Amino acid sequence: MSSAEVYTYSIVNKVSLGGAMRIKRLAIHLTTALLLATALFESAWAVEKNLEVDNFVLLDQAGEAHELHYYRDAKAIVFMIQGNGCQIVRSNLPELKRIKAEYEEKDVAFFMLNANQQDDRAALAEEAAEWGINMPILKDRTQMIAKSLQLSRTGEVLLIDPSSWQVVYRGAISDRVDYERQKAEASSEYLRDALNAVLTGKEIAQASVVSPGCIINYDDSFKQAAESISYSQEVAPILRDNCTACHVSGGIAPWAMTEYGMIKGFAPMIREVVRTKRMPPWHSDPEIGQWHDSKALSDEHQRTLIRWIEAGAPRGEGADPLLKVGPVENEWTLGEPDLIIDIPEFEIPATGIVDYQFPLVKNPLDRDVWVIGAAVIPGDPKAVHHILAGSSENVPEDDDIENIFENFILTYAPGNESAFMPTGTGVFVPKGGVFQFQMHYTPYGKKTTDRSKLGLYFADKPPANFYREHVLVNPQIKIPAGAERHEEKAYFKFWQDATIHALFPHSHYRGRSSVFELILPDGKKEILLSVPNYDFNWQRTYTLAEPRSVPAGTKIVHRTIYDNSAKNRGNPSPESDVYWGLQSEEEMLYGSMGYTWDNESSARPTHKHEVSEIYQLIGFWDQDIDELISQDELPKRIRQKVAPQWSKFDSDGTVGLNFNEFIALMQFLNESRDSAE
Repeated sequence: MSSAEVYTYSIVNKVSLGGAMRIKRLAIHLTTALLLATALFESAWAVEKNLEVDNFVLLDQAGEAHELHYYRDAKAIVFMIQGNGCQIVRSNLPELKRIKAEYEEKDVAFFMLNANQQDDRAALAEEAAEWGINMPILKDRTQMIAKSLQLSRTGEVLLIDPSSWQVVYRGAISDRVDYERQKAEASSEYLRDALNAVLTGKEIAQASVVSPGCIINYDDSFKQAAESISYSQEVAPILRDNCTACHVSGGIAPWAMTEYGMIKGFAPMIREVVRTKRMPPWHSDPEIGQWHDSKALSDEHQRTLIRWIEAGAPRGEGADPLLKVGPVENEWTLGEPDLIIDIPEFEIPATGIVDYQFPLVKNPLDRDVWVIGAAVIPGDPKAVHHILAGSSENVPEDDDIENIFENFILTYAPGNESAFMPTGTGVFVPKGGVFQFQMHYTPYGKKTTDRSKLGLYFADKPPANFYREHVLVNPQIKIPAGAERHEEKAYFKFWQDATIHALFPHSHYRGRSSVFELILPDGKKEILLSVPNYDFNWQRTYTLAEPRSVPAGTKIVHRTIYDNSAKNRGNPSPESDVYWGLQSEEEMLYGSMGYTWDNESSARPTHKHEVSEIYQLIGFWDQDIDELISQDELPKRIRQKVAPQWSKFDSDGTVGLNFNEFIALMQFLNESRDSAE
């Protein structure tokens, strides 16, 4: 027992039965005092030590990512520690929302932080809806952020000064709410006073105040002393199994995890990139979907790594497993290819912007083949941003040189270097013709020559089905200058039953997040993939652990949120509107999907490329996704051309063109173009 509890116990045993209720109230007061004293000590200690808040990324109740340092231009940042069902938090909500309404206009950012094990995202969303919570509730799944902030109870408020990233106030919002009662009005406005001091550059009079709240339920792993975590038995195996595919001698990472000394030296950086979700480079929402060959670190592994690093990264006893990790022996990670194609070399200047290159390589094969896997070895990984590869039976015309998706094989980008296609599928490449490439180069300060290679892997016999690729694009995008969260979208309608195998979201410097969502024929919606913290430096194909079958009539919608504001540190020109373009300084709405038709087989192809192209056009013109193209949804030049004859195309009078009417419109436009030429 604590001294306060012993004292309470002695009093209770010395009084008569008639005073039991009075003593019970006294015991409650003493217990409350003990709890408040503990909270006061913890808060005061943190402020006295000038607790600095290191950067982190967390997802909120809607699955959106928030990086602390993104709000570096805010005048102040307020966090309330939240927990579902905690009456202290709920009682403080009206006051917090009033403060938010007043101070948001003064560039103060407001968040909640939840670290309770029992509160998942769905429960947070329900709590937010029921109690009208109008700010992001950041979910600390690993509880490492809460531990680093020395949190023990909900209801506490932290005020952070972004100029120093220090906690400058910690404690209750006011004195209105405590464990036993609520006053009608507060007599002391602690948070308001601290905010006013920060905004006016004055010293905060009270930097810490007792804050009542509910106890945060930490994971049992925190009971183990961080110093006792074994490098040999726990830490090194996590790094070996999750990191050394890249961080190895001869790998693509800038440094190799060869032994303990390297880990010790890079330990602070490892902690930072794990907290900010930059590493491992796997950016899908952990609560949506299961993925083949996922690179994500489990919550448990993240806790182990960060706690060990924060304990000083002790070496401890035991052999070093990293010493057994040898250098890369075979540059072809899938094994020796059946065919290696040397892509024509290209001289890359030290600076400037390089136009996309579209080299062609004659198909050297004298037989038809089924490609079931592909890999790329970039000649200069620093300069090669991406490579698209496909094949064509004929040499493409100059105006069709960019169309490599008719028989698409592979997208290469950092993080997406090689892959086998789903079992039982492949891409048919007939003899003759050419292999087509789209090459995107980015100069990096040194003149260099790229000599990239494509490796192809063939099936011994025809697979069961064709592996198809469709790209959901919107070349009509316009991202307004300064916009922090601008959405663009496109969709594709499956005209027959299909199975989705893989998804690939892509945008450029301003890409913030991406989602692939299904709209089933009965109207139900389902998110297949969410990438809430998109990173342009890493391009991933997300292959579903269990392929998703969809009935005919299903639509798949690809949405991307763009950040064209100055807060986006990668934004080259926040003062400019941004449009579709190939270069990284421009933007794309681009979502690739790998799928198979259920009623198709390698012996009986049913795919119609022309229909796919029509649905691709409809997918970005039909912005309200009602499967009708209205006049307002057409590009201006086309709208003006067809307006006088609109009733001719809209034959059923639905004020929008259905699929067949849209085909008639496209035929008219093509004939008009041909006659003009």
